[in-house]
Amino acid sequence: MKQNNSEINKKSRGFTDIERAAVKERARELKTQERLSRDRAAGEKALLEKIDEMPEPDRIMAARIHEIVTTSAPELLPRTWYGMPAYARDGKVVCFFQSAQKYESRYSTFGFTDQANLDDGAMWPASFALKELTPAVEAEISKLVRRAVS
Repeated sequence: MKQNNSEINKKSRGFTDIERAAVKERARELKTQERLSRDRAAGEKALLEKIDEMPEPDRIMAARIHEIVTTSAPELLPRTWYGMPAYARDGKVVCFFQSAQKYESRYSTFGFTDQANLDDGAMWPASFALKELTPAVEAEISKLVRRAVS
């Protein structure tokens, strides 16, 4: 039996508490976005504060990803995006990290927005699940970030 939109909406409870918190975080970020898009130090400070708030092992993973991204693409400006570490060019986010624990997921993710130069045919991955950072995974992240800004 097919449900109509009003039946679906009645069952939906809207955003979860976690999603509402992320939206509020993004609203705060938008208020300071103009300043952060030009000020590398302020953006990096905000990003590092968010990493410091993360529980382990996400904190360790996010800190290492920060090192990889800033080394691989120093032209990207660190900032936060929905309360998570992100890296932008010309004020637009290119790549980002999402903590597993913040979103109650079984894995963290490292993803790219449509600003990344990763297009490859009719379909390509834009987000990657991360369970651990091995040397091979770190090398692949570095390669993808360099390609994303090429």
